[in-house]
Amino acid sequence: MKAKPKATRKRTSQKRAKAFTGVHALLVFPSGEDHKATLDLMRRFSAGVRYAYNRLLEGQPREELKRQDSPLCAFFGLNTRYADDAVLKAKATLDSAKELGENPRKVVFGGRGLFDQLKRRHLSGKPLKRLKREWREKRQGLLYSRGDRTKGGNLNLKLLVKEGALWLRINLGDGSYVHALVKTRHPNLSALVERVHASLPYNVELSLKDGKIYAAFTWEEEPAPLVATKENGILALDVNSDPYHIALALVSPDGNLRRYLTLSLEEVDQAPNKGAKELLLWKVAHQVVSLALEHGVAIATERLKHLPKGRRGDGSGRAFRRKQHRFAYASLLRKVHSLARKKGVQVVEVNPQDTSAIGMLKYAPQLSLSKDVAAAYVIGRRALGFKEKLPKGYGKLLRDERFRDHAQGFYASRVRELQAKKAQEQNPYLRRRLSREIGEAKRHLSLLSSLQGSPGSQEGSTNGRNPIGVNPWRVLRAGTFLPLLGREVPRDLSRLKPILFGGSWEGWRGGLGPHPGGGPECANVRST
Repeated sequence: MKAKPKATRKRTSQKRAKAFTGVHALLVFPSGEDHKATLDLMRRFSAGVRYAYNRLLEGQPREELKRQDSPLCAFFGLNTRYADDAVLKAKATLDSAKELGENPRKVVFGGRGLFDQLKRRHLSGKPLKRLKREWREKRQGLLYSRGDRTKGGNLNLKLLVKEGALWLRINLGDGSYVHALVKTRHPNLSALVERVHASLPYNVELSLKDGKIYAAFTWEEEPAPLVATKENGILALDVNSDPYHIALALVSPDGNLRRYLTLSLEEVDQAPNKGAKELLLWKVAHQVVSLALEHGVAIATERLKHLPKGRRGDGSGRAFRRKQHRFAYASLLRKVHSLARKKGVQVVEVNPQDTSAIGMLKYAPQLSLSKDVAAAYVIGRRALGFKEKLPKGYGKLLRDERFRDHAQGFYASRVRELQAKKAQEQNPYLRRRLSREIGEAKRHLSLLSSLQGSPGSQEGSTNGRNPIGVNPWRVLRAGTFLPLLGREVPRDLSRLKPILFGGSWEGWRGGLGPHPGGGPECANVRST
């Protein structure tokens, strides 16, 4: 199977991401007064960040906020350099909210999760005290200072080497200083000390946890020259929680699948402690990057903003929550990206929209792949700039009014059956689960009803704004998986071949699966 990219495909040069190295350490204060003075400075700086954030929302420029006579200096007792760093922290928070598509005016400093827990007022005694302390520390325990080569490394938070020990000199904002011993065994400590002796810049961020002050020292390193790029192809990876593994697909520059394999992550799940888990994740990251270097290709991953992991009482079930909470997706991707940049491997992040659905519907039955490898293949093709065209068989299926009527009948019947079960169910947790399933069935019914005889965008990216251009992959998923295959996430997708190549779905009438029209024949439908 050979596919060609569109003639309008653009080749844009991506800006290399900055590579940072860091050291984490505990600060030990010989004097209790110095510790209190540092806590007070962190409180004032944190308040200054919140003040700067609100002023940025109002459109006030950075130059005005960092002036000597600005409220950041006058009211919060910060020098101009601290004030400028507070503005930069506020701007980073604002930019992050916009990038994630969140309302910037609803940002909660200290963490929305902790804030929501406090609002519920479901705790008392020691648990409530711990929660309030954690909230205060997150909200008031921040201090940040940028590095500066012209200032000998860092002006406000400066590292000093005295009598074989590493000390941090902290400017309290009024010209006075306190000192703290830097206590760490971090493997990058020697590199940090070298920067101190060479007067090279380093950033310092102080944070508060359980009454102790911790420091994070970071500095930018020149990224290694690229030796593996997407011009030679893509190694795409898709991380899955059930079974817990990575699916890898090696995609050639022309969009064809050259090789695929999987790496199990069950050993990571069985690690006895966090340290062992981190070592195993690094081992997997090295395997992925080594494979990319072996073939001289770039690495492609999905750009995920949020992975819902569920919470107790939401009706998702204990087994589902356990699988999701063990899911170290973000941690593994950070390690893969970091190691790839150090080794000179290009990293490409793609929009995750419908990668799993396209893989299951198109490439899993067409190439006899597992759903996870098929999703990784779609990620790789998307990273290369290819658009996924809707197969003719699926286009014919979407134009078949009988198919749409049967699928709508299935979900209408399913809604009625689930509502009847919910009315008789006494367990509140099971009622929530049934409510969730009812809502999902109604969304699928609405999706099928909105399809007005058009197969939609060939690119599958209309975002649902135009009913005529409804996303065809989502309609196909809703119309085939549960009504025809009996599962929301089926494992055996080979039965879609007759539809994929010919658009014929009548074969299910012969007892190959649940009847698509709903009713008693659908009793064996299972949700996963």
